[in-house]
Amino acid sequence: MDASERIFKYHGLGNDFVVLDRRRTGADIDAEQSRWLCDRRRGIGADGVLSILPSSRGLARMVVHNADGSIAEMCGNGLRCAVKYLVDQSGQHPALIDVETGAGVLTCEPGYGDGGVVGVDISMGPARLVAANLPSGTTGQPFVNAPVPGHEGLLGTAVNMGNPHLVLLDQPLEAAERLGPALERHPAFPDRTNVEFVRVEEDGLTVVVWERGCGLTQACGTGACASAVAAVLAKRLPSNAWLRVTLPGGDLRIRVPGDLSDIRLRGPVAFVFEGVVALPRAR
Repeated sequence: MDASERIFKYHGLGNDFVVLDRRRTGADIDAEQSRWLCDRRRGIGADGVLSILPSSRGLARMVVHNADGSIAEMCGNGLRCAVKYLVDQSGQHPALIDVETGAGVLTCEPGYGDGGVVGVDISMGPARLVAANLPSGTTGQPFVNAPVPGHEGLLGTAVNMGNPHLVLLDQPLEAAERLGPALERHPAFPDRTNVEFVRVEEDGLTVVVWERGCGLTQACGTGACASAVAAVLAKRLPSNAWLRVTLPGGDLRIRVPGDLSDIRLRGPVAFVFEGVVALPRAR
C-alpha cells in the first residue's frame, strides 16, 4: 500500500515545487517518487521536488529533485521556496537563516510582508568559470564567449553556480525550445547543463532557460545568476549593481561583484497549497 504524506506546494515566479519535510526520518525520496510527484496529469505537478532533510551545518538541508528524477546541485527559486517553508513553519521571523545545499551552506535573508515571507535575498556563493562539470574542467581555461563545438556560429560562456550553465548572449529567445534539448546534453558538459538564451538590454537582461532535467521553465534562479555573470564578463552590464533579469514568470534582481566571489539573488516566493498524497513507496 502507498504511504500517505503531507506535501506543500510553492512557486518562485512560476517555477513550482513540491516540498516534502523529511527532517524527522532523514529519508530522501527516490527518482520514481520524484517523477510521480512532478507529473502534471498523474501526480501533483511541479518542476521539481524539494526534500527538506536534517543538517548539522544549517537549519536544514535541501535536496533538489528534477522532474525527470535526476538531482540538481542547486536551485535559486527552489531555495527561496524552502526558506519560506522553513520560516513559516517555525512561526518565527529570523533575519538570516543558513540552508545546506549541494552547492554548500548558503545564507538567506527572508523578506517579510502580509502572509509571512514574501521574498528572499540569497547569498549564492561564487560563480566559477573552471569546474569539473564545465568544458573548462578538462583544459583549465575558462570557456568564456567561446565557440560551442558542433554548433557553427554559436558562442557561449560556461558558468558554475553550484550547477552547470551554458549562457548564450544575443541569441533569439524563441530558439530555446529548438536548441535547448541538444545543448543540455552537449558532450562537453559531463553532467549535462542548463542553457540560457539571453537578450541584453540597456537596463538588464531578458532570459529564457532550458533547464536540465525539466525543459522550459517559467524561471531559473541559478540561470539568472549565470546570465548576469556572462553579461558582466562581456562588459555589457556593470558589476556591483542590482541587475534586472526578466524571465517568463517575472523579474529577479542579481548582483555580480567584480571578482565573482558572492553572487546575490533577490526575488519573490509564494505558497500555493498543502495536502496529503498517497506517495508510492520508495524502491
